[in-house]
Amino acid sequence: MTTHEPEITHEVALSRGGRLADGAVGWSRRPQHDTTIAGWGRRKRWEYWGVVTPSHIVGLTVSSLDYAGVHGVYVLDRSAGREWVNDAVVPLARGVVLPPRVGRGQAHATGSGLRIDVDHSPDATLLRASAPGVEIDLAVEAPDRDALCVVVPWSSRRFQYTVKDVGRPVSGRLVVDGASYDVEAATSFAVLDHGRGKWPYAIAWNWAAAAGPGRALTLGGKWTEGTGMTENGLFVDGRLHKIGEELSWDYDRADWTAPWRIRGDRIEVTLTVEHERVARTQLGVVANETHQCFGTFTGWAYDDSDQRVDLDGLTGWAEEARNRW
Repeated sequence: MTTHEPEITHEVALSRGGRLADGAVGWSRRPQHDTTIAGWGRRKRWEYWGVVTPSHIVGLTVSSLDYAGVHGVYVLDRSAGREWVNDAVVPLARGVVLPPRVGRGQAHATGSGLRIDVDHSPDATLLRASAPGVEIDLAVEAPDRDALCVVVPWSSRRFQYTVKDVGRPVSGRLVVDGASYDVEAATSFAVLDHGRGKWPYAIAWNWAAAAGPGRALTLGGKWTEGTGMTENGLFVDGRLHKIGEELSWDYDRADWTAPWRIRGDRIEVTLTVEHERVARTQLGVVANETHQCFGTFTGWAYDDSDQRVDLDGLTGWAEEARNRW
């Protein structure tokens, strides 16, 4: 049941002269792409880290849209349903630092009272952030395991490289309004969404990510349709099983907290929602609306050996985002 999509096993360039490079389209288990993109104005670059603990969910965003840096520190108290939301928009992405390749170097952003520092090393990624009411100091382990790395082509001028690294153990400390919480690797996990590309002006996407003992998922929709590539993957004990089909997403845009159902020939999962996060941005011609729903998954998937994998109890989220950027 392996995918029809080409697997890339050697180093390649993502772009040459601002255009999609020959041989760049495909997926890999480990980062293989040099993601340098020439030009200015249509490039989108970001590092998003999501962290799930038994008590809290954390989201950290460092991004550059060339004409603006859009950053965020988000914390959810899962039992109380209380959110701490701190966002910053920095003109011309001043002061933004993003690593040249996934898992290497640093990411850094400041603005509107928040600060985010991400430091990569061979052994761990350190996540440090501060914002009004929030202090974050976490270490994400770097075990020898697969990620899902995919190049999605809309055209020679519009393309995206994404890395979804799901279910990495994370530990450290989270402080909200003066209350300190220990984050333990045995019960907490981190998700990286690393993106580099040149996007169309208007686009929508779905994304789901979840993890549990020995299993993890990343599933996408909408934005990959018609490109021949997908961003769907099942992880079992750190091994990626690529799911190369467009999936059916069923959810109620009038009631985002109703169950989300995601289906394909190899996978069927349902998300029971415990909390909906809503994020909106309106800056003239630039706009975003995201509904990110956190909760627990049930269901199953088939791995590359046609073995059925139970996915009941995985924790994570599913989202819809609509952008004009």
